[in-house]
Amino acid sequence: MNFRYFGRPGLFLAALAVATTSYAATDPSFVLTASADNFGNYFPGYLANGYFSTMTTPRGTEPARAYMVAFMDYDKQDVSRPATIPGWSEIDYNPGGGWINATRLDKKIFADYAQTLDMYDGTLTTRYRFDYANKSTDVKVTTFVSQADTHLAATQFTITPHFDGSVELTFPMRLWSEHQPRFPIGSMSGDQMIAAVIASGQNLDNKPVPTPDRAAVWYPGYTQVLANQGNTKELTLWLNGRAKAGLSMAEAAAIQLPTSMDIQSVKLEQTSDLLSLHITAKVKQGTTYTFTKYLAASRQDWGGDAKADLALAKQARATGFGSLLARHQAAWHELWKSDIVVDGDPAVQKAVHSDLYYLLSNTTTGTAWPMGACALTPNYAGHAFWDSDSWVFPALLLLHPERAKPIVMFRHRTMQPARERAIQYGAKGTMYPWEADPETGVDNTPHFAYGVYREIHVNADIAIAQWQYYLASGDKDWLKHDGWPVIREVAQFWASRVTYNKAADRYEIMHVTSPDEAYDDVPNDSFTNAAARKALDIAVEAAKTVGEPADPQWTLIAAKMYIPFLEKEQRHLDFDESVPHDKITWMGSSLAWLMYPNLDLPMSQTVRRNDFDFQLHELKVHGDDPNEMMMVMLAVGASELGDAKIAGDWIERNLVGFLKPPFNVRTETVANNAGYILATSSGFLQSMIYGLTGLRIDDKGLDGAYAPVLPPDWKSLTLRRISFRGKQYDITVKRNSAGGTELVRTPL
Repeated sequence: MNFRYFGRPGLFLAALAVATTSYAATDPSFVLTASADNFGNYFPGYLANGYFSTMTTPRGTEPARAYMVAFMDYDKQDVSRPATIPGWSEIDYNPGGGWINATRLDKKIFADYAQTLDMYDGTLTTRYRFDYANKSTDVKVTTFVSQADTHLAATQFTITPHFDGSVELTFPMRLWSEHQPRFPIGSMSGDQMIAAVIASGQNLDNKPVPTPDRAAVWYPGYTQVLANQGNTKELTLWLNGRAKAGLSMAEAAAIQLPTSMDIQSVKLEQTSDLLSLHITAKVKQGTTYTFTKYLAASRQDWGGDAKADLALAKQARATGFGSLLARHQAAWHELWKSDIVVDGDPAVQKAVHSDLYYLLSNTTTGTAWPMGACALTPNYAGHAFWDSDSWVFPALLLLHPERAKPIVMFRHRTMQPARERAIQYGAKGTMYPWEADPETGVDNTPHFAYGVYREIHVNADIAIAQWQYYLASGDKDWLKHDGWPVIREVAQFWASRVTYNKAADRYEIMHVTSPDEAYDDVPNDSFTNAAARKALDIAVEAAKTVGEPADPQWTLIAAKMYIPFLEKEQRHLDFDESVPHDKITWMGSSLAWLMYPNLDLPMSQTVRRNDFDFQLHELKVHGDDPNEMMMVMLAVGASELGDAKIAGDWIERNLVGFLKPPFNVRTETVANNAGYILATSSGFLQSMIYGLTGLRIDDKGLDGAYAPVLPPDWKSLTLRRISFRGKQYDITVKRNSAGGTELVRTPL
């Protein structure tokens, strides 16, 4: 990929920056705020553009971890991990009595504090009066990671001192050390892992907010800085680095100082933990001074080295903060033209926008990178799970198909390691791993989670997503060259993996891990068998579409695939009746997932109701601290049953406890605050896109498979600027004159 250079946008974009800043102010659903009351429970969000990121910090200036797409650290004894890139957003200020970043967070010291994440503009703005050691300074910090110029980011730091005197400022690039202790997770059993964590003085218990869970396991990887330098005359910094046993990367910064300031000295600081410009200056009471740090970043196969980044950072400085910000805002505003609009429930609307914000912050276009389970963070080691294919992909597909496409392209790009893995397990075709490295596609499932190598439904999930992309795009050339090879070899895998039960004249799938993962090594998991059947049916249809032969076995196996069913109770079973369903799990059951929009197993309304009721019963009886990936599907299930009130109740339930303050970071469960789980954000959005609307992407098109429903207090739900087969629509669920609910499609 090449750098995206830019010219001077001119007065129009400068005006646009002013005009659009007010939009979020008039629509509070795009604004998330932190106050001094959040100092004790501040769960950081992030700013990102799909390629690189920085975490938010309370002061807006602290050292913050940053990550880059599929930029992984490799260790022979460990799983691959997202390597933390040098922190770039840090700025520090000392008016004479102490440094901002070293001073305790206190309401009196950081007076009139307010921090705003403006999701419409993609900016973080922090304001306060730093009142310490008898000196007071008004502070404003604005940071963004450019959505328009994807190698660029900027932080602007503005001060108004209420004194005359000398001040110090630093503009560091933070060089992180390798995490210690580093555990051999590639070979440790679960018990060994727990023992090692305890021996290191840590634990794996649920943590109170704002401490993230399992940091002992999901620590970041390491980037070694190979060379770094700065220039005090040009006010620049640059570095070249490499992830441990991985790819190279680079960063560069160009600093802009206020022309009115009396600069006393500029020094270069180079230590083992930072590269920084240290500035001493004199200030006058009541005068406002603005400093800007422009950052350019790149990695191997995406951009250049530090020399190229330095040129880009300097060019950004010449262009100016206002123009860059306007370009960035305009790019975000274009994305928000595709939206989910809820009329009647402001809390749900705000959650919808925060979930969309986190998804869009992690998407790329024209690439073949997946989406990590926890975005551009180290959680779940940045690996690609079925979360990418079955959760994130459908949520993006209609709103932003160009941003969904990289997910299916990743599976095509990584077919070879999936073929090799199939051979390893005695299967044919492709056997995709449960946890795939996002750069190489190679299996990086931790050894302590070894049992999930049997959670093979991921292979069906991948084929279903490929077919969904074709159905939504209508791109037959793409199907022939990219989608069909993936679908074909997944079908070959399933044909080699099933067992024929001659006595019952049916095909079975033995030795699998259920999606309700406490049930490991069970026969005939219903979700797995249903997904495999759908993948085989898809392969037959895809073969017809591209004019290729289909293996006759695919049709035969699909027709005779066994999905456990209890005739007496007229409901599905989670798996074979021979396996007791009696464990306490964080799902209770996985029957609700048979109603999952991408799968949507055909069944009567009676069976659907019985499955749904059983799921709720088991959630109460055998559920503990439920996983939100289950909870968000209950709104879909209720919608399919036509129960608008219950669907609304479950939507409301998914606002409680899972959204961590102040920036609505969704966590895995209420008590386990493992954060940035994009599958849960995507599932919540799917409850709107496919649940309340009743829409399905199938052979008939964008099909109204179920009657639309609308929670009782809502006036309407609109999917704004949906894209389907080259056309765009607004789709609205609203109440008609008779008091019923109807779905209206408006071509754009």
